[in-house]
Amino acid sequence: MRLPTKVTQHGPYLIQITRLVTNCYLVREDDGFTLIDCFWPGSAAVILDAAEDAGDSIRRIALTHAHHDHTGSLGPLCNALPDSDLLVGARESRLLKGDFRLLSGEPAGRLRRFVYRQRDVQPDGLLESGDRVGSLEVVDAKGHTPGQIGFLDTRDGTLICGDAYLTVGKPFVCSERVVRFPFPALVGTWHGPTAVASARALLTLEPARLASGHGDVLERPVAAMREALARAEAV
Repeated sequence: MRLPTKVTQHGPYLIQITRLVTNCYLVREDDGFTLIDCFWPGSAAVILDAAEDAGDSIRRIALTHAHHDHTGSLGPLCNALPDSDLLVGARESRLLKGDFRLLSGEPAGRLRRFVYRQRDVQPDGLLESGDRVGSLEVVDAKGHTPGQIGFLDTRDGTLICGDAYLTVGKPFVCSERVVRFPFPALVGTWHGPTAVASARALLTLEPARLASGHGDVLERPVAAMREALARAEAV
């Protein structure tokens, strides 16, 4: 069955590609697109078509985290784009390789292996908070996974947050159990207190636009993020 796909432009730089409630993003740079995340298996053609329709090529692939629904088409995309760089968070790169050992000082949490898949790819670069990917600044967003990162567009304040915040209906932090979209909290989120701490830190960035891994892109999201954080902190 072919999943319905929606492509939406937000401002001058961000293109949202949606399949059901899952997103990946094309970020326009002077030399082409940076692709953020890449859906489930079978989505490579959809992503490549969206870039072509938008009039440019994908120069970089950058991952927020290693969950299956964000990395499923990574192998075919890397094969189709041999000249594009693959950029992965340094901590998250271990999970991408199938290494689930926790690092010294990390809380045990709930690292559920079935939401990950080992990917036979070799990153061209490992990212840390403060690094730059074109116009995007890498920001720490761990908690949903041990090494999740986000990307802040320094040109217009768009925050691509991975699954730190979810915007399926009313925005919420990934540790909050909500009936309309329970999977992030029930099976996906590694460590709730760390996720809440990251959500608090991301709020201080006061983004002009919030682009989540799941749900709608929000304009002027600060008030909604503050409300979501207050609920998560109260649990």
